[in-house]
Amino acid sequence: MKHARKMILLDNPRQAPWLAVLLTLAVFPFAGCVVGPKYHVPVAEAPPAYKEVGNWKPAQPNDQNLGGEWWKIFQDPQLDALEFQVNVSNQNLKAAEAQYQQARAALRYSRADYYPTVTAGLSGTRTRVSAHRPPPSSIFDGITYNDFVLPFTFSYQADVWGRVRKTVESYREQAQASAADLATVNLSMHADLAIDYFQARSLDAEEQLLNSTVKEYEQALELNQSRFVGGIASEVDVEQAKTQLQTTRAAAIDVGVLRAQYEHAVAILIGKPPAEFSLPPLPLNAPPPRVPVGVPSELLERRPDIAAAERRVASANAQIGVAKSAYYPLVNLTGSGGFESSTITTLLTGPSGLWSVGLSAVGTVFDVGRRRSLNDQARAAYDFQVAAYRENVLTGFQQVEDNLAAVRILENEATVQDEAVAAAQRSLDLSITRYKGGVTSYLEVTTAQTAALSDEVTQVNILGRRMASTVLLIQALGGGWDRSSLPERPECCGKLVSSNTN
Repeated sequence: MKHARKMILLDNPRQAPWLAVLLTLAVFPFAGCVVGPKYHVPVAEAPPAYKEVGNWKPAQPNDQNLGGEWWKIFQDPQLDALEFQVNVSNQNLKAAEAQYQQARAALRYSRADYYPTVTAGLSGTRTRVSAHRPPPSSIFDGITYNDFVLPFTFSYQADVWGRVRKTVESYREQAQASAADLATVNLSMHADLAIDYFQARSLDAEEQLLNSTVKEYEQALELNQSRFVGGIASEVDVEQAKTQLQTTRAAAIDVGVLRAQYEHAVAILIGKPPAEFSLPPLPLNAPPPRVPVGVPSELLERRPDIAAAERRVASANAQIGVAKSAYYPLVNLTGSGGFESSTITTLLTGPSGLWSVGLSAVGTVFDVGRRRSLNDQARAAYDFQVAAYRENVLTGFQQVEDNLAAVRILENEATVQDEAVAAAQRSLDLSITRYKGGVTSYLEVTTAQTAALSDEVTQVNILGRRMASTVLLIQALGGGWDRSSLPERPECCGKLVSSNTN
C-alpha cells in the first residue's frame, strides 16, 4: 500500500528561502565561474613572401579575383558546366555534408544540458489488502482501493563551474571544424575535376597532333612509293616511311586509353556512371591564366583545412576545462510533483496535488588519480592538435611553394620548348629538301621527323602540366575560400555561407 505524500503548502512561510535558492540556481549558470584555460590561437610563423615566386609575375588581386567559383578564371564554358554538377551530384561532397550535419546534431544534443529534464507519466492500480496482514486489526486490512497517479519529475544539474558551457563550446568548435572539412572536400572535388578535364583536353591535343602527323606521313609514304616506282628511291626508303607511319598511328590509338580513363574520372566526380557520360573532344591550346597569390600570412585565413585544424585546437582547449571541472562538486536540483487520488474524477483537483524539491551537491573525495589522468589526457590531446595545426600550416606553405615553382619553371620551359619545336621543324624542312634533291638518304628525314614529333608532343604535354599546376596552385591557395564562411552558431544555422557553392 502507498503512503500519502507529504504536502508543502504554497502559503508556508518556510518556503520563501527555498524559492530564493531555486531562483539563484536558475540564474547562477549564466554568471558562475568557468574553469579551464582561456583559448588563444597557436602561433604559426609565416614568411613575409613566397620564395618560389622568383621572377614570375603573378596576377594581382584586382586583376583577377578568384572568388568562390575559381574555375571561371579559365574562361571555359564546358568546364563551368561540369563544375556546377559537382555541387549537385558528387557523392563525396554529400558524405562530407552528412558528417557536418552529424556534428551539428551532436552540438544540439550537448546544448540540452543547459535546460532541466522533465518527465511525466500516468498510472492506475487497483489493490486488495489481505485481511490478515500484520499488524492485526489495521484499518486497512481487507479493503480494496484504487490509486491513480499523474506524476511529474524535474532534474537539473546547475552549470556552476562551466562544465556544460565548455562542453558546448567544444562541440561547437568541432562542428565548425566539420564545416571547414566540408569546404576542403568541396575544393578538392572541384580541383580534381578541373585537373582531369584539362588532362583529357591535353590528350585531345596530343591525339590531334598525332592524327595530323599521320596524314603528313601518309603523303610521305606515297611520295616514296612513287619515287621507288620511278627508280629514284630504294625499297628501304619505302619501308622506313611505312614504319614511321604505322608507329605514329599506334601512338595516336594509344592516347585513347588514358583519355577514356580521364573521361570516366570526370563522370564519377559529377555523380554519373561512366556509361552515361561522354566528354566531347576539345584540344587544349590556350595557356593557363595568371593566379593572384597574395602574401603567406593570408594562407591561414584562406585554406579550409588549416581553419579546420585550428578549430580542433580550440575544441581540445575547451575539453581541458571540461576535465578540470571534475575537481569541483556537482550541484543537482531535483523535484517531483503531480496528482494522486483514489478516484479518477478527483485526480486533477487541488487537494490531490503533491510536490517536493531537493538540492544536493556531490563531490569526489578520492578517485585514485582518475581526474588527474583525465586532465593530463585533455592537455596531451590539446598539444597534439596544436602540433597538427602547425604541421597543416607548414604543409600549406609547402604546397603553395611547390606549385609556384612548377608554374614558374614550366612557363620558362614552354618558352624554350617552343624554340625547340621551331628548330626541329626547320631541320625537317631542310632534310626533306636535301632528300628530294638526292643529297641524302631518307634515314635523315625519318630522324628529323622523329625529333620534330617528339618535340611537338613534349610541347603539348608541357601545356597540360601547366594547366594542372595552375589548378593545384589555386587549390593550395584555398580556392577563394575565406574563414568568414564558417558558421558562427552551427546549432541554429545549418546553411553554410560557402564561397565554393552557389
